[in-house]
Amino acid sequence: MRKREQYKRLIMFLASVLIVAIQTGVFAYAWFKEYHVSAVIGRRYGYWGHWALIALYAMMVVLVSRLFSAFKVGYQRVLDVILSQIFSVLLVNAVAYLQLALIGRWRFLQFIGPMLRVTAVNLVAVILWVLFMRVVYTTIYPPHEVLLIYGKVNPKALMKKMEGRRDKYIISGTVSLDKGIDYIRQQIPNYQAVVIGDIPSHERNLILKFCFENNMRCYCQPKISDIMIMSSEKIHLFDTPLLLFRNRGLTVEQQVIKRIFDIVSASLMLIVFSPILLVIAILVKCYDGGPILYKQPRLTKDGKVFQVYKFRSMSVDSEKNGARLAMKGDSRVTPIGKVLRNIHFDELPQLFNIIIGDMSLVGPRPERPEIAAQYRKDLPEFDYRLKVKAGLTGYAQVYGKYNTTPYDKLKLDLTYIENYSFVLDLQLIATTIKILFQKENTEGVEQWQVTAAAGQEKSWKKK
Repeated sequence: MRKREQYKRLIMFLASVLIVAIQTGVFAYAWFKEYHVSAVIGRRYGYWGHWALIALYAMMVVLVSRLFSAFKVGYQRVLDVILSQIFSVLLVNAVAYLQLALIGRWRFLQFIGPMLRVTAVNLVAVILWVLFMRVVYTTIYPPHEVLLIYGKVNPKALMKKMEGRRDKYIISGTVSLDKGIDYIRQQIPNYQAVVIGDIPSHERNLILKFCFENNMRCYCQPKISDIMIMSSEKIHLFDTPLLLFRNRGLTVEQQVIKRIFDIVSASLMLIVFSPILLVIAILVKCYDGGPILYKQPRLTKDGKVFQVYKFRSMSVDSEKNGARLAMKGDSRVTPIGKVLRNIHFDELPQLFNIIIGDMSLVGPRPERPEIAAQYRKDLPEFDYRLKVKAGLTGYAQVYGKYNTTPYDKLKLDLTYIENYSFVLDLQLIATTIKILFQKENTEGVEQWQVTAAAGQEKSWKKK
């Protein structure tokens, strides 16, 4: 198993080359057999002109597929990869058709048949590729049998999450840190990998070094400080390496670019979604005659409080007993609101918040002041999320869930803040499209919980 691990990247690289070649080949066939020879183009292209056009298509396939994480067939769930591939094919072929329309001087806008056939063939090809590569991957690389090492924090939550990915991990054993480091070292070689849970840094370092010395695969839950370290800048002023932590959030240039992108994107989205916004407004109003929009105070950059706009998805008197997060099967949610929440369309009015400047398209989820105050009692670092503007979507919204614990939300949001780039924003926006098809991301807290922190172990006190 360990010897095969070294070939994993090569296998997946060759598999990615294969699917890109297939899609490009289908497009090339359509170009040579249908578009190039048609009277619509109006002129002949030289040898290199053909291959430049085809190479451009291949580059688009690679870039857009990477944007949607469509090559990660061994990392993501099958449905996730299929959706990523589908969105990639649709976007690439839409852009390619626009390109052909420009080449043909807009004279063959109605000549869409060949590109539709290219799209259909490529959709079938990518779906079959995902299914085939999944079989190949799981055959060559079956799930790792792992040893979970835990401390005073109950490991059940982590175990439950890992059980949801039995295609990659099988927890074959657990051991408490109370058994001692020597005992744990004796147990580690009996497994294919190690998962280090929430344990003190000193003991964690000893286990990490042991795994490193013995070439053992190791997974580890990061602490807040770990995320900061991962994003630090390495500097060499003398013969002792240093790590530089700027701790400043976004630079001025990044803020300007992000703001321009927010205004342009939100404005275009409002124009595109305006018919949908109108239909939703009518449905919400007609259901119970209550207000269409729901305004609520939320927190954004530097702790500023603003009024967030959402389509009302709950009954008018939903918070007569105080503020609380939505529960699983919450009776306060209206039938229309249930649909809106499942597809996240209740969030669309926040586009106005983005244009106003209270929010960004991508950023930490805007939290309610009273709920954030509850989180801060046990997690003072929760305000670290406020180094940037709140976002319509974001790292925690994409990779977390509605009921993700505050500590995990903080780590996800810090990962975004500390590793910010414009490309990362584009990746998160692309990934957000898939979230519309994943109901679990809207899952509420339990009936007995008021916030996502209620009932969880106070593990962050030791971070």
